[in-house]
Amino acid sequence: MQAWRVHRNGEPAEVMRREEVARPEPGPGQVLLKVRAANVNFPDALLCRGQYQIRPPLPFTPGVEVCAETADGRRVIATPVLPHGGLAAYVLAEEAALLPAPETLDDAEAAALHIGYQTGWFALHRRAALKEGETLLVHAAAGGVGSAAVQLGKAAGARVIGVAGGPEKAEAARRNGCDLVVDRRSEDVVAAVKEATGGRGADVVYDPVGGAAYTQSAKCVAFEGRIVVVGFASGDIPAPALNHALVKNYAILGLHWGLYNQHDPAAVRHCHDTLTGYAAKGLIKPLISERVPFAQAADAVRRVAEGTTTGRLVVLPEGAAA
Repeated sequence: MQAWRVHRNGEPAEVMRREEVARPEPGPGQVLLKVRAANVNFPDALLCRGQYQIRPPLPFTPGVEVCAETADGRRVIATPVLPHGGLAAYVLAEEAALLPAPETLDDAEAAALHIGYQTGWFALHRRAALKEGETLLVHAAAGGVGSAAVQLGKAAGARVIGVAGGPEKAEAARRNGCDLVVDRRSEDVVAAVKEATGGRGADVVYDPVGGAAYTQSAKCVAFEGRIVVVGFASGDIPAPALNHALVKNYAILGLHWGLYNQHDPAAVRHCHDTLTGYAAKGLIKPLISERVPFAQAADAVRRVAEGTTTGRLVVLPEGAAA
């Protein structure tokens, strides 16, 4: 079978190689799946660089999220078991963790439903307890993770302010449902949020960026507001001033979605059922900006790593319809 593999750590475009390899053999509790679509995530680039919290043995195949087909023909969403990632014709997955792909979503959309939307749902509902009528501020609102949070915030009845970098991304965030979009390259994020909220600030902040984005968040979070830290796409991990959190009376919350798979897998399944219901009602729909041919997978990972994309890039296996 064809697979993209990494033999040494480095930048995706330099270390990913397309190769002919044997199909992986399932271990106890595992199942072999035929990949129908593989969503590209920022962690795929971190895996290539050797900077992710999980470091699979070399060589490995990136790809942490797929829509795939079981031997008996069922469409499922799965998190591949590394080192046999999703940028391949076949993957391995834990059979107990398979989730049915929603009928209302095509393969590319289903592949992009899992990690980003689960992260957003757990962050907004389990950690921040977002309420109807509250103001939600979403950083990187045009990206894959941010665009999911925007849709989930609207589904919860929140007013959503999105932050994006540049006119193209600002327009994508606006089309995705943001009530207000702030272009961080040409506007003062803190001033814009305070003006839009009458000086109160955002009740909930969704931050997958870190660095300057977190600093802005702390300056424009509301009384009893909640900042949910979900990642550090900027590469800059901030050091929060806890005295500031005390004086302004706001909460700083961490969200590591993968831990729910370990500690509360029933909650993950409940979340998937909720997301499936949202999709059926048209409340959410993964923003797929490109359906990428398999031959261009390495370049897709590179572009996601550089932050130049909007929405999701999804890699399709050879022979699949774009």
